[in-house]
Amino acid sequence: MGLLAMTGAIAFAALGLTSPAAYAANDVDAARALAEAAAAASAPAPSPAEKSETPAKKKSTELKPVAGLTKTQMRNAIAIIKAGQEAKLSGRAQIIALMTAMQESGLRNLASPVVPKSLKYDHEGTGSDHDSVGLFQQRASGSWGTIKEIMTPRTSALAFYDGLKGVDDWEDMGMGEAAQTVQVSAFPFAYDKHENVARKVVAAYYDN
Repeated sequence: MGLLAMTGAIAFAALGLTSPAAYAANDVDAARALAEAAAAASAPAPSPAEKSETPAKKKSTELKPVAGLTKTQMRNAIAIIKAGQEAKLSGRAQIIALMTAMQESGLRNLASPVVPKSLKYDHEGTGSDHDSVGLFQQRASGSWGTIKEIMTPRTSALAFYDGLKGVDDWEDMGMGEAAQTVQVSAFPFAYDKHENVARKVVAAYYDN
């Protein structure tokens, strides 16, 4: 450093002032800081890591068999319950309908050789009680509907519910008595033994 420069620096220091060289250094540092800040601001933000989401498991709409029933029996039971809902009838009516179908057909949609046309429709075995067919063993020669209707779980159940609604005070009867009044069976007390299983099926359906 020359003598003049040294003397100037000493003079600035003695007066408590910042020398021009120090100002220049500070300006360089400030400029560098501004440049770094600008570069950081203009840099693209790091993209957030994609979330790994496990799809929620869909709730099964298929009701598993209960009380020892097979899948086929359970499917027919559900058709009877849904028909009861369609008819705007209570769970009690649905239990009565299930008790009836359990006794009449074992919850199987039965055709009959006596009614050859019934064999053309989906069925799960054949019965041998006169011309009775379907889940409720309704007589083809009766007023329950066409062969197709009484061989179809939904419409055969609706026909049963119509019969039940035609029984005075059926809500106040015993369930087996109400079923017998509709069916007029040769075994009037046979329906009651199915009440427990019918209740379990209805409860399982509404709990699902």
